Amino acid sequence: MSSPAPRATRLSATLRQLRKRSGLSGAEAAARAGLSQAAISRFESGSRVPTEAHVQALCKVYGAPLDTRRELIAIAKDLRPETTPTRVVLQRHGSPVLQARIGRIEQDSDRCRYFGPTFVIGLCQTHDYMRALFSRRYSGRELDAMVAARLARQDVLDTDRDLHLLMTEGALRWQIGSPQIMAQQADHLAEMVSMPHVKLGIVPWTRATDCPVIHAFQIYDDRAVMLNTETAFALITDPREVTDYATRFEIYSSFGAYDVEARAVFERVAAEYRSL
Repeated sequence: MSSPAPRATRLSATLRQLRKRSGLSGAEAAARAGLSQAAISRFESGSRVPTEAHVQALCKVYGAPLDTRRELIAIAKDLRPETTPTRVVLQRHGSPVLQARIGRIEQDSDRCRYFGPTFVIGLCQTHDYMRALFSRRYSGRELDAMVAARLARQDVLDTDRDLHLLMTEGALRWQIGSPQIMAQQADHLAEMVSMPHVKLGIVPWTRATDCPVIHAFQIYDDRAVMLNTETAFALITDPREVTDYATRFEIYSSFGAYDVEARAVFERVAAEYRSL
């Protein structure tokens, strides 16, 4: 299946096209929008994500159609850098809304890298693992909605996007729900090893490392990094920080087991859970 052009790419390309069609130079557009020429250049090259206000101002200067304005503002909103308390998101919108937003970012990226040191990465989770994972916070219809929203994100696994998922064995050693659920989860991971367009790795407990692990993170293309804590999620788009996380991901992946070796680790963990 072919992937449509990522929306983040469309954002920068469309802003560039709109400016050229308006007959304005970068300096002229910047002056009319109250921005610097360097900012216009970064927005159009994709090295920086504009805020919703920036997009609104530029679309006004360029005389962009209303539907184009709405599309570009929506893209900027999904990719804007921010730190949002999870409790606030849950109270105002509900976590399924956050899952949907993450899903859009995944669908809009050609390359996604995930590192999970404490629990199984969302795109790899089984239905039962998800329900057990969220059962303390949700129940009834809210739990059903949360699981459905996260399962919907897994549609990206059937596209031709470049997906690199890495977790530690510790993520599987934290027993969620029951040994049976964990055994099924490990079996599922063993099957995922052979999926096309998916590079799935695990850092075995027996692998010597020299780099500390602090938290999970996801990298979308070279544009954004999403972090998760107990109380918040943060979306970072500063190019220097994205590069720092990409470097750290390469270090962690150098410790990983892949292909046949990874499958052997997942099968071993599944067998150990079945023995409990």
